[in-house]
Amino acid sequence: MAVYLTLTAAVLILALKVDNHIYAKQQMTGLVAYGTDRQKAQNIVAALGIYILMAAVSACRIAVGNDYWVYRENFKLIYAGREVASEPGFNFIVYWMQKLWGYDNYLPIFGLFSVVTVAFMVKSLYDQAEWFFGSLFLLLTSGYYFSSLNSVRYYLVVAMVMYATKYLLREEYLKFALWIAFAALFHKSVLLVIPSYLFLYWLSKKRLKAWVFAAGGALIVSMVLFQDVYRRIIFLFYPYYEESAFDTGSISIVNVGMGLCCLVLCFLCYGVWKEDNAHIRFYVWVNAAGLVINTFGSFIPEVTRVGNYFKVIQVFLIPALLYHLPDGKLKKVLTAGTAAAFLIYFAFFLKSAYDVDIRILPYRNWIFD
Repeated sequence: MAVYLTLTAAVLILALKVDNHIYAKQQMTGLVAYGTDRQKAQNIVAALGIYILMAAVSACRIAVGNDYWVYRENFKLIYAGREVASEPGFNFIVYWMQKLWGYDNYLPIFGLFSVVTVAFMVKSLYDQAEWFFGSLFLLLTSGYYFSSLNSVRYYLVVAMVMYATKYLLREEYLKFALWIAFAALFHKSVLLVIPSYLFLYWLSKKRLKAWVFAAGGALIVSMVLFQDVYRRIIFLFYPYYEESAFDTGSISIVNVGMGLCCLVLCFLCYGVWKEDNAHIRFYVWVNAAGLVINTFGSFIPEVTRVGNYFKVIQVFLIPALLYHLPDGKLKKVLTAGTAAAFLIYFAFFLKSAYDVDIRILPYRNWIFD
């Protein structure tokens, strides 16, 4: 645990040196001003230091994560040409990494996916987070970064969703769709993001009318009444999930609570995104969609993973709301309350990280072990 706490403190100290809100705004509009100055140079150096620290901790791990050795066995099966459940892009890289480094030489494979995943995470924050420190704080305390030490394929595509979102905000729809399609080579469930995000972006540009609430209510009712229909569709793509250990019919009360709290924060900061800041309106809709999935999607195997494609946008949404809130008592209270809430969550997350179904603690690395 000391490694994780030290890493968190170190990268957040570096994040204090990053002031990229102008650059992020340019990135989200596609109007990037090239050139350099002292602040830009400081941003790049600090962000690079953050990346190196986070990538090093991730890439140097060994026997961390409940599926670490499962992945190792799958690596061997892939090399032998046996059938595995993972997608072709993942299988291709695993196969040729073993061709290059040798059969069952799994450390370079984990290392490669680690440095790429962290690269997408840090780059997405640098390009899109108007308050870089706040977004990095949430990425760490929400557990997204530390959970990536476990589910290799899944958190790679979550990071790619974070990165691809800027293209949607630029209305470069083809680039957005191509990035998500590429991510699907590693976890095909991410294809859900293309129609969902496009619809939510379109919705965020419309004024709220009665039909929007009626359609949302109808969707929720259908998720309650027609679960068997949804399940048949899901199992067309994931037949091996039916009645598996992942098909539990349960939901995460914590995820539901976090989504509700975030929605309350959105209403308290309504003036921030009512007229201006269209990107924040999109984030609000994505968070609302995640809340619906996490609340009413118990029939979905691994519903938390589906919900996380939407919930992860809180990393951008919450800091943006607080950043744009006018200076005053409300801003101080909401910022302090949000920080306290996520620190409490982080403490419970680290405590649960020893559980056998998570096992990202104790941390071990191949340099010293």
